[in-house]
Amino acid sequence: MGIELDGDLVLAGAGNMGGAMLAGWLANGLDPKRILVLDPSPPAATKALIDKAGVRSAATLPDAMPPPAVLLMAVKPQIMEEVFPPLATRCTSRSLVLSIAAGKTIASFERHLAPGIAVVRSIPNTPAAVGRGITIASPNAHVTTAHRSLCDGLLGAIGEVGWVEDEALIDPVTAVSGSGPAYVFYLTECLAAAGVKAGLAPDLALRLARATVSGSGELMRQSDLGPDQLRKNVTSPNGTTYAALQVLMSDNGLGPLMDEAIAAATRRSRELAS
Repeated sequence: MGIELDGDLVLAGAGNMGGAMLAGWLANGLDPKRILVLDPSPPAATKALIDKAGVRSAATLPDAMPPPAVLLMAVKPQIMEEVFPPLATRCTSRSLVLSIAAGKTIASFERHLAPGIAVVRSIPNTPAAVGRGITIASPNAHVTTAHRSLCDGLLGAIGEVGWVEDEALIDPVTAVSGSGPAYVFYLTECLAAAGVKAGLAPDLALRLARATVSGSGELMRQSDLGPDQLRKNVTSPNGTTYAALQVLMSDNGLGPLMDEAIAAATRRSRELAS
């Protein structure tokens, strides 16, 4: 996994995403003695994992906690201003602050930190729960090549990792990949509902929709072809798929709707940033 820690990794927040990351680190051989989990009430599955692996945990910030090598902030954005400032005082120039909290800018962390501390803002998505997420990260000016490599290892435990140098691009990233799973789930709902309207039993329609969406995603992941070519490969001239695509690809079809949806999500991400 490429994780080399010169000190402790402090995970603040062991909810769904934090728990998925913890599971990924442990599965990839990270020494549990190097990890400290701070969470007053982790989910039962994560608590069981912590206990089984022998990971150190605490409900609140320990008095004797040394400066962390990595402080990974995975708490809800709404409580970040309550949780982060006390942790920030424990960070030194040797620490890396890595956030996976939506809407929290690099500047919002820097204002609580001593000058010169490396901060990385990142946006994962929910397929991280099955190791198939994608996370995009953006660095501040103090992030080194070694820091990037460390983040690649930590974030790579839950899926793919990419970087954008311009933090402003985190907003469209959030709109496309952070919120994107919801669009896919809704597509599956709509596909199943349309099948019911066409006469299929609800359970069969849902089974067809789920298998089709998940199978198509796996085909796209494994194929060297782009999605446009994969689409063309399914579409016979004047066939059933062609007829459906005339609707979906019309001037008021799926393309313009998706443009509008991504623009709305991007605007909202910018409004929520602090």
